[in-house]
Amino acid sequence: MTPAPPTLLISALAGLMVAACARPELKPEAPLPPAVEAVRIGAASPDGGVLATGRIERRREMDLSFRIPGVMTRMSVEAGDRVRAGQTVATLDPTGVVASEQRAAADLERVRRDLARDQTLFDKGFVSKARLDDRASAVKTAQAALNASAFDRRWATLVSPVSGVVLERTRQSGEVIQPGQVIVRIADEASPFVLRTPTPDRDASRIQVGARAQVRLDGAGPDLVGRVTRVGQSAGARTGAVEIEIELPPVPDLRSGQIANALIEARMADAAADALTRLPAEAILEAQGQRASVFLVTPGTAIARRRSVAFAGFEGDYALVSGLPAGSEVITAGAGFVSDGEKVRVVDPARLSIPGASAK
Repeated sequence: MTPAPPTLLISALAGLMVAACARPELKPEAPLPPAVEAVRIGAASPDGGVLATGRIERRREMDLSFRIPGVMTRMSVEAGDRVRAGQTVATLDPTGVVASEQRAAADLERVRRDLARDQTLFDKGFVSKARLDDRASAVKTAQAALNASAFDRRWATLVSPVSGVVLERTRQSGEVIQPGQVIVRIADEASPFVLRTPTPDRDASRIQVGARAQVRLDGAGPDLVGRVTRVGQSAGARTGAVEIEIELPPVPDLRSGQIANALIEARMADAAADALTRLPAEAILEAQGQRASVFLVTPGTAIARRRSVAFAGFEGDYALVSGLPAGSEVITAGAGFVSDGEKVRVVDPARLSIPGASAK
């Protein structure tokens, strides 16, 4: 077989190279749109209020302690135990107070004998009236000392002043206890549950005693309807917040220490407040003075559009704005990482709805 000429081999190789170069290249996949979270603005409601968070507790909860020092020899309750009024919860070693009472009793007996002897001498004219008066004063002093010792002995036993439940015990048997040191905390079950929440003073001034409050426990369960029973008359020195007390209905599952959120009815601060919308604070972009921007998600296209709104300040973790129509979807988490006109992916399928004008 005759070998192919070199020119033919070169042409064949060139053709293969051209064919290889002519193959279509694989295009990289398009990146996914940035993921964001959004909330849907509900219709404006004239019955909005102030959002607040606080701690549920009994109206009367007390810290029990001894008024005298000593070694605690017995602790008869644990956290969660129910106690009745007058029940002993802890005792101190009584040796010291018993000895003090005995010494005071002996002193009283001695000064009484001195008074009786000097009374006899006074009747015979052998002692002065001033000396007899000093003896009488000494008897009164000794009697007062004996009464104080007897009072201290009673305080060597710690009893519950109310029927209730033990919330916490802070000391164990065998410890040396100082006066006023908290031993146990007890809640009076005859008192109602209340939600105490610190509220900014500008909001507290719009809340009135008797206002309705919708309370939601932090963790599940149905909403509760409570009433404001007290509005504090002073602001905290460190926070400037005013404490609001909301009385709750009797519900078996309530426990002291639970955290709850409340939406409290409040009167209008001014006429412009009708249009205010409460948004999560992270939705606000470039707030300057009374103006700010947010990103809305265009329905059906998932396109982010910047919108200017009127900014009325912050309320806790929320911002107060106006100028948003009902039904708008506002980007919250991720708003700072998208551009006007950019396509986005809303990753929160629930599309949480919030009241449109709940700030009053």
